[in-house]
Amino acid sequence: MSDRREFLKVGMVAAAGLAVGAVGVSSAGATGMKKMIGAKDLDLPGILYTEEHLGMWAKKEELHVPEVTVDGMKVNLLTPHPMSPEHHIVRHTVVAEDGTVIGGKTFYGDKDQVAESNYELKAKGKYIATSFCNKHDMWVKEFT
Repeated sequence: MSDRREFLKVGMVAAAGLAVGAVGVSSAGATGMKKMIGAKDLDLPGILYTEEHLGMWAKKEELHVPEVTVDGMKVNLLTPHPMSPEHHIVRHTVVAEDGTVIGGKTFYGDKDQVAESNYELKAKGKYIATSFCNKHDMWVKEFT
């Protein structure tokens, strides 16, 4: 990889591909993601979590699944998780079904910080919102 940003972008695209498979989008979208990241099976329990697939983090979904609000082409993500240096939401990311990273925001665990971020979509379609907790892994939510 040429630099840290490129490495992070590739990592987020791969994570989005895993997320798309984990939340069960249309087979065409999942197939496209599988091809993009070179995976044959994206069902990875214990790595990604959703409201439907809580895995070992049952009863943690209310504080970890990103709440997605769409108003036209504007998207707001809010993860109602308490923030502290020891335990916090690290990052939000929005990724299109084709793997395009729409944007992301990193959080640093400041106690007064709210895990909230805003994005502008360029086209209608399927998207994945991610919320990554430093103790309870990555949570994903599909939206259109």
